[in-house]
Amino acid sequence: MKVSPEFEDNAVGNLKRDIWQASNAKIDDILKEYDIPSPGEMDRPGSYVQTTLPGTQEKKLENNDVVLVPLGSTELHGGHSVLAQDTLQASRICEAVRRYTAKQGKEVSIVLPPWIYGNHPKHHAGIIGTIPISQSTLLHLLVDVMFGLWAQGLRKFIFVNNHAQHWLIVSAMDEFGLRYPELPFYSVAFDWCSAVWELFQTGVCFEEDFIHSDEAEASLLLLLAPEMMDMSKAVNTKPRGYLPDGHFNKSANQQVHRPNLWYSVRNNVPLEFIATPEGVVGSPTKASAEKAKRPVTAALRYLTLLIDHILETFPPRVLPPVEEVTLFSNAEIEGYLKKPGEAGYKNPYRLWRPY
Repeated sequence: MKVSPEFEDNAVGNLKRDIWQASNAKIDDILKEYDIPSPGEMDRPGSYVQTTLPGTQEKKLENNDVVLVPLGSTELHGGHSVLAQDTLQASRICEAVRRYTAKQGKEVSIVLPPWIYGNHPKHHAGIIGTIPISQSTLLHLLVDVMFGLWAQGLRKFIFVNNHAQHWLIVSAMDEFGLRYPELPFYSVAFDWCSAVWELFQTGVCFEEDFIHSDEAEASLLLLLAPEMMDMSKAVNTKPRGYLPDGHFNKSANQQVHRPNLWYSVRNNVPLEFIATPEGVVGSPTKASAEKAKRPVTAALRYLTLLIDHILETFPPRVLPPVEEVTLFSNAEIEGYLKKPGEAGYKNPYRLWRPY
């Protein structure tokens, strides 16, 4: 394993350091706490907001009013995997955290559907099986979902992203704040692989750079949703770019010291349809569930810590100070912050501004 990075001396840095240094047995113990691996929960009663009875969902908010919004895509990942791989990875991460927080008596909410369609960068053009949606469509969908969740009391959002669209999630959060300037909220765009980039560095858990449907990504699904994989159909490809290496980070931003993020350039690689029509960019035949355990453990622990810190700072039903994060006074929006049935309640749909 590479020399340990310089982790910050704070709760986040200490968490990462602990996972970096943990024995394999300790990693396995942590994964058991989150019940990894487990079957998917999309149709399990009580797992998602839309599969939970309204009264039960309302009671959940008494202990935890954070909502996880898993974001993925429909995208070719080679013959060995399924088009929903990104979505499955995001949803299984969220489901694991839901199970863990439920054991702690503060169950986090998850919203359906785990986002099954995504926006795609230019080099994905022409790949059969990939279904791209436009930037404006995704942005408008996210803003409308935020509004609908806000209206029912879910006003602290963590978007758990597993696809190449992170800039749009950030834009959607800004769009929501500008479109509904009266409403206080708290929101984080959590690109989970980038959040634990240290463990995706080449030579730490994986032999090759993490790019797409390769050793790293195939390992992730082998751990999180192995029933979706057929590794006998895996083939390797050799990625290529035009400029010499060193200018741009790879997926998960595992070379964060490089001058540019991986998505800050266009036409530095051939279209995938030309260079790697298999939908694979790397060597999935090197994958194993064992290789994915440490980065997944780090992501689970970090997401749990993030939820804990949000709730410590803003307990259930408490939001950032209205007069510090909006241009409105408490008196002006007080009615919208009340629950249905409370004296002075105002229905937030009085503010709804549909596209």
